Amino acid sequence: MGRIKYKSTFNYLVKIFLICMVGVSINLLGAYIVKFTGLPIYLDSVGTIIISAICGYLPGIIVGLVSGMLKGLLINPMSVYFSLINVLIAVCTACLARNNLLKKPLGIIGFICLLTIIGGGHGSILNWLVSELYNGVESLRAHLAKDMYYDLIDKTISVIIMLIVLKVLPKSLQDKMNTEGWLQTALTSDEVQKVKKGHFRVFSLRGKILFVLIAACLSVGFISMIITKILYRNYTVDEHLKITQATADLVKGAIDPDMVDVYLSEGESAPGYKETEAKLYNIKNSSIDIQYIYVYKIMEDGCHVVFDLDTEELKGGEPGDLVPFDESFEEYIPDLLAGKSLDPIVSDDTYGYLITAYSPVYDSQGVCKCYAAADISMDLVKTKEFSFMVKLVSLFLGFFILVVALGLWLSEYNIILPVNTMSMSASAFVYDSEESLEKNVERIKGLKIETGDEIENMYQAFTKTIENSVEYMNALQKKTETIAEMQNALIMVLADMVENRDENTGDHVRKTAAYTRIIMEKLLEKGIYTDQLTPQFMYDVEHSAPLHDVGKIQISDMILNKPGKLTDEEFEIMKTHTTAGSEILDQVIETVPESSYLKEAKNLAEYHHEKWNGKGYPHGVSGEDIPLSARIMAVADVFDALVSERVYKKAFPFDKAMNIIKEDSGTHFDPNVAEAFIESADKVKAVMDYYNEKYHGIKK
Repeated sequence: MGRIKYKSTFNYLVKIFLICMVGVSINLLGAYIVKFTGLPIYLDSVGTIIISAICGYLPGIIVGLVSGMLKGLLINPMSVYFSLINVLIAVCTACLARNNLLKKPLGIIGFICLLTIIGGGHGSILNWLVSELYNGVESLRAHLAKDMYYDLIDKTISVIIMLIVLKVLPKSLQDKMNTEGWLQTALTSDEVQKVKKGHFRVFSLRGKILFVLIAACLSVGFISMIITKILYRNYTVDEHLKITQATADLVKGAIDPDMVDVYLSEGESAPGYKETEAKLYNIKNSSIDIQYIYVYKIMEDGCHVVFDLDTEELKGGEPGDLVPFDESFEEYIPDLLAGKSLDPIVSDDTYGYLITAYSPVYDSQGVCKCYAAADISMDLVKTKEFSFMVKLVSLFLGFFILVVALGLWLSEYNIILPVNTMSMSASAFVYDSEESLEKNVERIKGLKIETGDEIENMYQAFTKTIENSVEYMNALQKKTETIAEMQNALIMVLADMVENRDENTGDHVRKTAAYTRIIMEKLLEKGIYTDQLTPQFMYDVEHSAPLHDVGKIQISDMILNKPGKLTDEEFEIMKTHTTAGSEILDQVIETVPESSYLKEAKNLAEYHHEKWNGKGYPHGVSGEDIPLSARIMAVADVFDALVSERVYKKAFPFDKAMNIIKEDSGTHFDPNVAEAFIESADKVKAVMDYYNEKYHGIKK
């Protein structure tokens, strides 16, 4: 899918609006086709499925909700409460499309089944909850089977239409319908996944935002529904109290007060009794809310039946029957006996949970002859309340999903992705060269985060800080390089001072440094001592190698430049140049304790005359107890001494010197180091020839 960073929020919103209106129009068109053709299906989610598959979950949810609202206004009021089905269809479609499951046959079949369960299953249960208890529709099982059957047909047709649209609609147009709201340089799908897979110490920002959204929506929704339920119950009860009282008044109007005593004594044979009873049945049948209608003459011994209409569940009393007072009416008996008017009464006794209204019937003399009564069952009120709450919850869930989806979408493009992208870019910083640093800065500046809020301010500050840091690091790098060059120059000057006292050594320090580099590179190539041969170690050994004989500065010139063989006493003095060098470098290390090259220089100075078999000096250590840098220098030092001319000897030929190194491998020298040196014979000879020509004019 193409990824676009929108230059104008207005243009982006217009695009979203137009896309959603197209989806809503398709849904309404399908609903009208079904309405006018009488088909037993719906076709009101085709637009939702198409828009969700192409544009994602947010436009799909909007299409589903708006379609339900408009269908409720224009076609079927109950459709409003089924908007949740369209919302769930949008979420499922977008999720499957994003994971490319709608391109596989099994995925499509599973998709149709899932939509059928959502539409037929959820829809059937919802319809049963809001209608069964109140309207007496068929049983849930039969209703569910029928709805699932027709919904399978409906969703199969809808998915086929979606597949046709996806096939016919050009890929370029589908890409233009992309509704990703980038407020920065758009990331690729792989980059988005990488950004989202960050590791967090406690909880991700996305998770926290989702938690807050859900908690806020549920809290507000729960409180709102409780308040709504209370208000609805109060309103419903008030309305039913009015209906009950109005019904009782209608019954009162149908009674002839002067005939009450005749009705009591003669019953149904009394003149006008049947006609009056018929009027009362008409009143009862005028509303399904009316549970009972009866007329009682209240006397000391109880209620004497004048009229008592039959119901489907209960046969009414006969004229003259005596009905005892219910306990719940005891407090009202004095007023009833006195013929006073009463407010409607809510009771829960022998005949159930009822609202009862008693209206006194007065004769022409103002005497209360009886009471006209009407009962409305509170069970019906509770049923209506339950039905209303189910509808309310269904509607709330639809908007709840929309709010959460919108909140996640806004936070994704305004907060989460910009912040995580900056974090990822900072984590990817490479400090190995000036060029790398410049690329890091360009990558950060290339994000172009333009959220227009604190996130953008943070990005600008972040970018400025990075630029300043890189400038500082470049300057620091140049200073470091200058210091390193000065350090190496000073080392070489110091080495030259020592070397100039020893008339035998010549360019020894430069050649041995070059040989150490050759040996280390070959060892690394062979995979030997790789844990020690780090770039820093190799740099330190090569550049501190000239200091390996720094201790000779304390050796007398008479011994240092003696043309013949040294006596035993003189040789013992000569051997002290190793410990003297170590002591000199110890003093320097105290001044610069964090310098790694000085530590290797100390190892080189102190141990470069030790032997692999432990017969060297000054400590007689053996094997790998000798520092690796000193074992490398031992080979380089001895080889250069062999091939160099001294006042007391001629230079050995190259091949003979290499044979001596080979022969002493495993006794004087580390076998691995000696082998690496021998295998690098061409490079070693090139270095030897270069210095012979440069300093002595000897051409190979």
